[in-house]
Amino acid sequence: MFASPLFVSTPRHQGIGIAILRVITGIVFSAHGCQKLFVYGIAGVQGEFTKMGVPMPTVTGPLAALLEFFGGLALIVGLLTRLAALGFAIEMLGAILIVHLAGGFYLPAGYEFALTLLAASLAVAFAGPGSFSIDARLAGRANSPQS
Repeated sequence: MFASPLFVSTPRHQGIGIAILRVITGIVFSAHGCQKLFVYGIAGVQGEFTKMGVPMPTVTGPLAALLEFFGGLALIVGLLTRLAALGFAIEMLGAILIVHLAGGFYLPAGYEFALTLLAASLAVAFAGPGSFSIDARLAGRANSPQS
């Protein structure tokens, strides 16, 4: 039996796959955080969160904006990856349950996009940063023998 590249994945391929998922997810979150911080502003985000019925909008609005912007950047470079991804998973679960569920599955009001981001965040949280990340470099140094 031969191993076809179609059915077998090398550790390098897996690292590339995780990096693609991590970086693209990070770009999406960072862009949304950038929009919240620099287009709408904190006051605008708080106002929208209030309209959507998000609890404690004066806390959750800025928290979501900062998490999305800085957490997205963290995912892009692969730093504190699991922590950022877990934060995103919690945020997307809240977005689905509090805001989007009533809109059904499909966009523009539905939860399909938030569900996709929840799945991507959970995948990154479970898989970890992958070999092409700052976390992997730092872990390599921590695991290297001391001379």
